[in-house]
Amino acid sequence: MRRLLAIGNPSAGSADDTTYERVMAVLSEHADTVPGTVQDPADLPRLLGEHPGRDPVVLGGDGSLHNVVAALARRGELHTRTVGLIPLGTGNDLARTLGIPLDPERAAAVAAADGHPRWMDLLLDEQGGVVVNALHLGVGVAAGEAATPLKPFLRRFAYAVGSLVAGVRAEGWRVRVTLDDQTLADGRRRVLMVGAGNGATIGGGTPLAPDALPDDGLADVVVSFATGPLQRLRYGLMLRRGRQARHREVTTARGRRLRVAGPPMRLNIDGEFVGPLTDRTWTVRPRAWRITVPPSSPSADRPAAAGSGAAGPRADGP
Repeated sequence: MRRLLAIGNPSAGSADDTTYERVMAVLSEHADTVPGTVQDPADLPRLLGEHPGRDPVVLGGDGSLHNVVAALARRGELHTRTVGLIPLGTGNDLARTLGIPLDPERAAAVAAADGHPRWMDLLLDEQGGVVVNALHLGVGVAAGEAATPLKPFLRRFAYAVGSLVAGVRAEGWRVRVTLDDQTLADGRRRVLMVGAGNGATIGGGTPLAPDALPDDGLADVVVSFATGPLQRLRYGLMLRRGRQARHREVTTARGRRLRVAGPPMRLNIDGEFVGPLTDRTWTVRPRAWRITVPPSSPSADRPAAAGSGAAGPRADGP
């Protein structure tokens, strides 16, 4: 029987007490499970240290998963503890990429009994920060910031309204973007958005990098120069459908080392706002950590979609 540590914050995400109880019941039915509640990510290293030998199961969304993976990295335990995920957040984007059920009880069964470990890539910056699913800057961050005060009133519709407000106001940002030895944006021309996906989607299903696979050794990068009013509208519509690579003002590429530099700017990393930052570099670390996935979870051994704009061949997955 597996030994699990269920890590959750009942005050975060979209789950209620009944959902937590049902999830814990499923986990406890199939595995030796102890609960662990955290209110502050700073408590995670201590909690993990109090339960050595137990694999953490995250009850939350992409931000909660990010925090647990970051804590395992700080403890040097990425290779020794397999992470489970019960998607109880508002976006659950990495779960969507991996085919982890969005139904909490079904996901709990995968984490405790039915799933298998899968090696995953990780984006690491020069200060030890991690990106589990995706990062982006520009209009998407502006939309999220505009939506934040609206969430208590509009709930799931807040981001749509925030996107509309940000899309009208955005004039672009002068940012330099390099991927390996290729310059994608030189800082002289304004960009609307820069994104890098380890997973495929952001914001609860928006396909930022529709062909991305989180175990292929590469980050999928998109840079949009669509700063004109009509271009912004067209880009937004194409982004929602995962067709932004067809926009003539969009550049896509794949690589292993991404650097973004410019004026002070806010970033969205795994659904959380960070910054402002002026210069940051991320490097893909292949096979950096493990997560429990369903048997049907897609992996890097499936071919990339045609017309994906790859800058180079995909690496073989585990």
